[in-house]
Amino acid sequence: MFGNLTHKDTNSRFVHQICFCALVILACCVLCLADRIILKEGQIITGDILTEKKDQLYIDIGITVLAVPKDKILEYEYSETLTVEDVDVGQISGSSKEPANAEEPDNKLYKTANLGKTTIEKCVEAVSEAVVMISSPAGSGSGFFINQDGYLITNYHVIEKETRIEVTVFRKAKNGFERNKFKKVKIKAINPFIDLALLRVEDLEGKKTKFVHLGDTDNIKTGEQVFAIGNPLGLERTVTNGLISTKNRAFQGLLYIQTNADINPGNSGGPLFNLAGEVIGVTNMGYIFYGGLGFAIPVNYVKHFLDNRDAFTYDKDNPNSGYRYIQPDRRRNKTSPKFLKNGS
Repeated sequence: MFGNLTHKDTNSRFVHQICFCALVILACCVLCLADRIILKEGQIITGDILTEKKDQLYIDIGITVLAVPKDKILEYEYSETLTVEDVDVGQISGSSKEPANAEEPDNKLYKTANLGKTTIEKCVEAVSEAVVMISSPAGSGSGFFINQDGYLITNYHVIEKETRIEVTVFRKAKNGFERNKFKKVKIKAINPFIDLALLRVEDLEGKKTKFVHLGDTDNIKTGEQVFAIGNPLGLERTVTNGLISTKNRAFQGLLYIQTNADINPGNSGGPLFNLAGEVIGVTNMGYIFYGGLGFAIPVNYVKHFLDNRDAFTYDKDNPNSGYRYIQPDRRRNKTSPKFLKNGS
């Protein structure tokens, strides 16, 4: 019966079957946000685009997953809220796919996006290549790229008083990761008071670096799950997870995110992520002999540092530049104040 169908008829049946399934879903959830595929024949499919391959898109329409050939697609678009696995966080080579709501102001080095939460496994898959090891004669720490042009964030104490800095990038290969070391690293800005440094790898030879998006400290909550990636004690690409113990622990006039994710020497300067794969903090402190006490610089401090980086520009003639406070005069009259004498 079907032996006489032409190729055109088969394509038509395929399109009609897809459209019928899509209409069923649309009737049930017409108000739901979803990804959208527009076929060349005019039909529209809505659902959740699970993955994008070279020749096909796989879309979950609720009752089944459809594989739609790209040669039948006129155009497609993602919904406003993306999950981290939908975002290609800065390709090393080739084109990159930016989230539709990513912010890229002309004067900013970093990007933000309203990413949807997913699993730690998927987040790590998406962001791990953006996390690097930073080495100097004094030791090693961690850092992370904030754009595709080689700009990265780390702790000031990781590169304090050092100018010979090396960055190791871990790129995915067939059999795990391969190390790429870059020795032409320039210090762009430092702020010792909040323990942040902005570096740039200058010998990329035209290659683009994978990068992460910065989140918003105001949106995080106590008890929220987080994870850190870094190189504690030289153990490369170590992932630790936990939750936010408190989002506003005060130390010496500054606020820190406290987490029970393990933070050890070598983690310093690395990113603390939420489950959307957004950086919410920069890990910089931990208690070696007390597990579950780690601290991170809130990402809002990081954004303020980057937005005002001209004020913190590194001066090679004064490696400790960044801030200087004039000590107040000591109290000259050392007698007790009158109100204390009165016993009040």
